[in-house]
Amino acid sequence: MGDPTYAQSAEPGRPGLPEPVTPAGRDGLAAILARPERAVVALDFDGTLAAIVPDPEQARAHPDAVPALAALAPRLCSVAVVTGRPAGVAVRYGGFAGVPGLDHLVVLGHYGAERWDAVTGTVRAAEAHPGVAAVRAELPGFLDAIGAWRGTWIEEKGRAVAVHTRRAEDPQAAFDALREPLAELAARHGLIVEPGRMVLELRPPGMDKGVALAEYLREVGAESVLYAGDDLGDLPAFGAVEKLRSDGVAGLLVCSGSAEVTELADRADLVVDGPPGVVALLSALTSRLPPA
Repeated sequence: MGDPTYAQSAEPGRPGLPEPVTPAGRDGLAAILARPERAVVALDFDGTLAAIVPDPEQARAHPDAVPALAALAPRLCSVAVVTGRPAGVAVRYGGFAGVPGLDHLVVLGHYGAERWDAVTGTVRAAEAHPGVAAVRAELPGFLDAIGAWRGTWIEEKGRAVAVHTRRAEDPQAAFDALREPLAELAARHGLIVEPGRMVLELRPPGMDKGVALAEYLREVGAESVLYAGDDLGDLPAFGAVEKLRSDGVAGLLVCSGSAEVTELADRADLVVDGPPGVVALLSALTSRLPPA
């Protein structure tokens, strides 16, 4: 979409609201501002609401993320967090439970296979794919046999298993070397590989962030959506928003900027500077909407 930078537009007494660089993005933002009660703000977690850290178990939402979401959410139809993490983990690491203003927050975990609703505080989940258990048992020996154990490590994700290379001596080389062998291992057990930022996730097919987002938007009858993400796993959500635009649902695509992944920036209507930039965008949007 060309140059992903944006210009700040500010009004006296209000935080600057970034201006999308594309006509479709500007239409999406205008629709959200015009009818916020029919708008959904949907966000990835890692890299978007939380900084990428060497140990994913230490990831936590930006300290200003929950206050920003709590201020924004009552003015919208809904706020959804769409993540590859288990829904319950995202809720804990995000600090989303029991927050006034987030009564109707939804977390779509495991690419939509799990769903946590703040109004009930419970997680609903589909039946687990048997291939995940098989891969989980085979993976340590598999990595050792191909000489890829040093510097890589396995993250248990319940309905998926991920192999990280960020701690390897050459993270990108390790990532590239593992893509084909892990794809073959996944295929043997009926799974697919989802690449990310120095991580390869083995998970069941059929669900991705695009499917999860589109189904949720249809469920709530959204007329507009802002989606923000940072990684390759967010590309299906970008694709879903692009398709929904042709069906009359206005959309604004936001990239939480990363030098590691350029594909999202190239397709985004707006690029912000990581989780702090996402928080600033949410706050600026709130300042432009009428009180709940």
